[in-house]
Amino acid sequence: MLRKQKLMHMSNPKNQPSKNSWRFLLGVCFAIIVFAVFIDPEGWLPSSSNKEDPVKQASSAADHDDEHDREPHQEHDEEHDREHEDEHGHDHADHNEAASIELSKNGLKNIGFEPFTIEPTRYDKRLTLPAIVVERPGRSQIHVTAPLTGLITEIFSVNGEAVTADQPLFEMRLTHEELVAAQREYLRTSENLAVVDREIERLKSLDAGVIAGRRVLEQEYEKQKLEASLRAESQAMLLHGLTEKQVAQIRDTGRLLKNITVHAPDHIHSEDNCVDDHPYQIQKLNVAPGEHVEVGQELAVLADHCELHLEGLAFEDDVPAIRQAAEAGRKISASLLVDDSPESTLNDLEILYVADQINPETRAFKFYLSLPNRVALDKTTPDGNRFVEWTYKPGQRMQLKVPIESWEDQFVLPTTAVVGEGAEAYVYRQEGDHFDQVSVQVLNRNRDAVVIADDGTLQKGDVIAGRGAYQLHLALKNKSGGGLDPHAGHNH
Repeated sequence: MLRKQKLMHMSNPKNQPSKNSWRFLLGVCFAIIVFAVFIDPEGWLPSSSNKEDPVKQASSAADHDDEHDREPHQEHDEEHDREHEDEHGHDHADHNEAASIELSKNGLKNIGFEPFTIEPTRYDKRLTLPAIVVERPGRSQIHVTAPLTGLITEIFSVNGEAVTADQPLFEMRLTHEELVAAQREYLRTSENLAVVDREIERLKSLDAGVIAGRRVLEQEYEKQKLEASLRAESQAMLLHGLTEKQVAQIRDTGRLLKNITVHAPDHIHSEDNCVDDHPYQIQKLNVAPGEHVEVGQELAVLADHCELHLEGLAFEDDVPAIRQAAEAGRKISASLLVDDSPESTLNDLEILYVADQINPETRAFKFYLSLPNRVALDKTTPDGNRFVEWTYKPGQRMQLKVPIESWEDQFVLPTTAVVGEGAEAYVYRQEGDHFDQVSVQVLNRNRDAVVIADDGTLQKGDVIAGRGAYQLHLALKNKSGGGLDPHAGHNH
């Protein structure tokens, strides 16, 4: 029954869509497809195999242009590298832009740039020790004392004045009783001797028969006794401080000597550095006009600083090195601590002797060197007073450099060429118009020079910044944006 009803429904024409409706739907779909193809044909049509993407074409053109531009520049760089290699004999292939700095000519002048060429040389490892300038015991000071008791009537020189040997220093009026008595006796003996001489001449002028020869002999014996007394009294006055010229003056004039002049002594020592005529310097005046002085009292102290001593101070551990330097006659250099000029440095000094004592408290010992001196200033005032200034003065502090070991063929650089930063040390090598930072190994460093290792980092003929390296270091740090360390490059 149900099957029958179903068949009846399917066979009913009202329930089936008409053929015209289907044809209409198919036409609408076809029209839509044609319209879409007309609007965007590239989206519906397949792309040609010989047509390239415009983006890819632009990229390919840019690569071609870069290759075209890069070839001449690359050739120019290679040619520059070859020239640089020919100039220095080697190629620094480790150039790093971050470790390179370039300054203008004015910039180099502002930092005080001075080039330094790397050359192997000999280096003397030195022991640096402190020293002080001292006077030579028994040589540098001369004490002028009063030869007789008397009164100071005049002082011819002033404190600090330069005086020559035998120049008058003081005028004294004699009040010494013994000297007055000695002069009186000397003058009396001299007069008696003159009387005896005249008597002998008178007796010899008479006839031989008138006077016996015995009388002449007696006068001659008396003359001999007076001459002996005169010599003894003359020696006594010399011992009192009078000179032979003054004694002769008393005898010639027949007058007692009332005043005496005290002169500067002669130079009695002739060291190698004091052979030329050089002045004394009045270091101290101890009397004033009108002052009464006793025999032997100090009148002045004269200083003779043509040569001084350097008193070096070393510790007990340095004794073997000092002894070896003294035995080998090694040349020592000395320089003033307050003056870095080349004129303040002395070379070729030798150790005179080493002290035989060590301070029990400080465990230090002293050794001495001869220090030749020279006049730095010689000036005469309108009043006629002459003043001199010696280059080296007692009390000045100096620094000694004692060579203890020699190294051959070393790279020795100025201290201003090496910049220290922590554990690293750098130099700045000049490469054309820029400077490259080069890390180096420091083998030894002192106040004057730095020895670096010859490990291939630097080579003979390289030019580095001998001065201005620290300023280059700061400029490089500023370029890279790093903080500036105010203590970089300084060693304390």
